[in-house]
Amino acid sequence: MHHRSLDILYADNHLLVVNKPAGIATMGLPDGEETLLTVAKEYVKSRYDKPGNVYLGVVSRLDVPVSGVVVFARTSKAAARLNEQFRDHTVEKIYHAMVEGNISPKEGMLVNHLCEDERHRKMWVTARPTAESKEARLRYKCLKCDGNRSLLEVTLETGRKHQIRLQLSHKGHPILGDRKYFSITPFPQGIALHAKRLVIAHPVTREPLTFEAPLPLCWRNEF
Repeated sequence: MHHRSLDILYADNHLLVVNKPAGIATMGLPDGEETLLTVAKEYVKSRYDKPGNVYLGVVSRLDVPVSGVVVFARTSKAAARLNEQFRDHTVEKIYHAMVEGNISPKEGMLVNHLCEDERHRKMWVTARPTAESKEARLRYKCLKCDGNRSLLEVTLETGRKHQIRLQLSHKGHPILGDRKYFSITPFPQGIALHAKRLVIAHPVTREPLTFEAPLPLCWRNEF
């Protein structure tokens, strides 16, 4: 992925918001390996002619196979203020997901307690809360159903690792392409989970900002 192909949704002196393609890590790979963060830093460096190291704070991240809205902060002050919004759950996070099966009821709330299995790098649902578990809450609404799959709009109320993937799979409706969480249906790029819309307060002006990322092209042929 070259920085010229970075899909920019919004940029100012405090924020850089991009539409992440499936298949690239947001951050956290060994030096020299490409991530969305390294590509975005290259973009800022060349676009704004910045010498030396470019600061970009990761305030929202998506799993490698997931696409959609990712927000970077261009100053440490903006990063601190945005992290606070995510921590206090004042951010609105809407995803689209395509899942196996005909979901019922057509809309609802899922509440589970999740634990991390670090050895296998995945999460699992505990039957009851434990000292290690964290509560995960999401709301879903079925937008379309065709008997063997459902297109959902998911609103995240908490931001746990792999939360949407695991909670939907636990309900019996794994996300298409998500083998880690028991999907048996292939998907052309990554998995069928897309961060569609994010609403935050601007870290400096405090005005509400809404970012929308169009669905990847490969979704169109799937429903």
